[in-house]
Amino acid sequence: MKPGVKAGLIGGAVLVGLNLFGLVPVIGCLSMPLQLLGYVGIGMLAGYWLTPRREGGRAAGQGAIAGLIAAAISGIVSIALAPVSLAVSGGPQAILSQFPAESLEGLRSAGLDPNVVFSGGTMAGLTAFCCVPVGLLLGAGLGALGGLILAGVKPE
Repeated sequence: MKPGVKAGLIGGAVLVGLNLFGLVPVIGCLSMPLQLLGYVGIGMLAGYWLTPRREGGRAAGQGAIAGLIAAAISGIVSIALAPVSLAVSGGPQAILSQFPAESLEGLRSAGLDPNVVFSGGTMAGLTAFCCVPVGLLLGAGLGALGGLILAGVKPE
C-alpha cells in the first residue's frame, strides 16, 4: 500500500476521534486546532513511510494524498454528526433564541418555518456544502506541508 493511502486511512481514524471529541461541550473547541495539527502530522507520517532518499516533491505529494483521504473520511463523519452536534448544543431552539423576533417573523412571512431552516438536515447539508470542501483543501495543503517538512528534516 502506498504511504499516502496508509497514512490517510490512519489519519482518517484519528480525525474521526477528534470529530467525536468535538461533540463534548466546552472542551470540544480544542478539536479544530488539533485537526489542523493532525493534517500536518498525517502528511509527516506519509513522508516518513517513503523509501529513503525522501525528495520534497514526492513527500509533499504523498502527504497531500494522505491529507485528502483523511479529510474525506472526516468529512463524511462530520456530515453524519451535524444533527447530533445540533442536538447536543440545544437544538434549533437554542439557535432561534439568539435571533431577534423581527428576523424570525421575516422568515415566517417569506413562507419559511424557522425550525426547518435550522434543523439537523439543514446543518448536515451546510456541512456537506461548506465545511467538507474547505476540509479537503486544508487536508491536502497541510498534509503536503507535513510531508515536505519531514523530507527536509529527515531525507535519509
